[in-house]
Amino acid sequence: MAPQHAPVAAGPAPASGTFQLLPGADGRLAAQGPLTFATARKARELGRQALAAAAGGLEVDCSGVSAADSAGLAVLIDWLAAARAARRTLRYTGLPDGLAALGRISEVQELLQSGV
Repeated sequence: MAPQHAPVAAGPAPASGTFQLLPGADGRLAAQGPLTFATARKARELGRQALAAAAGGLEVDCSGVSAADSAGLAVLIDWLAAARAARRTLRYTGLPDGLAALGRISEVQELLQSGV
């Protein structure tokens, strides 16, 4: 049985709410809300905590990310680096178009799509 993760929030963002990692099916997490400069610091911590608590690999569904900027992209890359350092797998699904475009511009799209 997959470990249960409690919903967590990452602080306010203007007019958009908070960033959260919510428990989903089969131990997956669902990213919800803005992943922006306003939420990046706390979101980074939340993702690292989720990686530390995961028994093995982790999958994050990003389809609920309502807004993203370069700070949000940096958070996703940081989570991948933390997963690699911990010898865990991490995969993203449902990347919104805007976040995927940031990945293309930054030349990290393949990394976001394949995970570690």
